[in-house]
Amino acid sequence: RDVRWIQGGERDLGRVAAALRLQRDRPRDVAQLAAGSPPGMRHVRVPGPVAVPCRPAGELPPVPISHGRPAEDGEQAIVERLDLDVRRLLGGADEVRRNALRAPFELALVEEAQAWGEEGLSFTDPDESVRMAAIQRIQSHIPLAERLGAVIIIGLVRGVLKPGVPLNQAKSWLVEALRTCSQAARASGVRLALEPINRYETSLVNNTMEGLDLIECVGEENFGLLLDTFHMNIEEPSIEESIRQCGQHIFHFHVADSNRWYPGAGHLDFRSILSALRAMGYSSWDSGE
Repeated sequence: RDVRWIQGGERDLGRVAAALRLQRDRPRDVAQLAAGSPPGMRHVRVPGPVAVPCRPAGELPPVPISHGRPAEDGEQAIVERLDLDVRRLLGGADEVRRNALRAPFELALVEEAQAWGEEGLSFTDPDESVRMAAIQRIQSHIPLAERLGAVIIIGLVRGVLKPGVPLNQAKSWLVEALRTCSQAARASGVRLALEPINRYETSLVNNTMEGLDLIECVGEENFGLLLDTFHMNIEEPSIEESIRQCGQHIFHFHVADSNRWYPGAGHLDFRSILSALRAMGYSSWDSGE
């Protein structure tokens, strides 16, 4: 459904979620989702980040799944992901995990988007206090990730190459920060995954070869990559070959088509891409972003 029909944030999301029929045996292969849903099923795109009220769904009154229009007869929905704003979680990580298992949701990722986007924290800022604050922010996610069994994603908190900062210096700061965070997470069994992001969004680590080089420099087994097909379509000569080169270093996988819409809305061959991913032994989640 058009996300403009789902409004109200925390106030309405719990009521919306209560009306959804969540399937325990829902398909996890995005190629299946792109091929089409069973008759009567609709996919709902829920905008994030949002705060999900930590109350059992059974305590919430049933309402139509849309906001601002009547529900159609027999309408159902599949929800594959909800973004949780960790700053607004109610009841702490343990209660979130209990409610997620009841829903059931699997909590796969802890992301740091607001650290860079809202606060300007980065591992490569010329100001040492900013770099240290970025490291401390990622380290503060480790207990949450451990309790939820989730991977910590390193996105734009890596920063961008600032004027006057040599590339080698920025890379040195980046390696030092990632090694510090990975070592802190290792004892808790938590993994970190850096996402190569295209050249139009950052000047640091744009493709998988640069990501693999970074893994070698960091030298920690719990540090790997998150690959995103949208960014790979811009930066990689062959998405499938890049997947094969990354192999066991792939800790998570984002799927978005060439136009950054859902798989099937652009020109990417997801049957070929996901076949290459499975051939490398990857068995974790494919997240639609």
